[in-house]
Amino acid sequence: MIVAFSISPTTGDETGGVSEAVAAAVRVVRESGLPHETNAMFTNIEGEWDECMDVVKRAVDAVAAVSPRVGLVLKADIRPGWDGQLTAKVERVNALLGDEGAE
Repeated sequence: MIVAFSISPTTGDETGGVSEAVAAAVRVVRESGLPHETNAMFTNIEGEWDECMDVVKRAVDAVAAVSPRVGLVLKADIRPGWDGQLTAKVERVNALLGDEGAE
């Protein structure tokens, strides 16, 4: 499965920034060993159901350690028997586009 999620504390620093809390969550993801990517809005991970949900829970716990309330947005693509889709899905679209505008 692929899970896209965003975790945000309800409290930020003096400028309203939440980077430190988000970094704590991303650290959990990176240390998990699961394939992952982080962009400006979401972090994506790929693995088995229990692995992914464990990482999401631990990432939420990391943010909850610095905030009394945490928001979580989660979207999952559940497709048993398929691996490597975190990059393969993008590669298929880029191939159809002839890599126009690919990063």
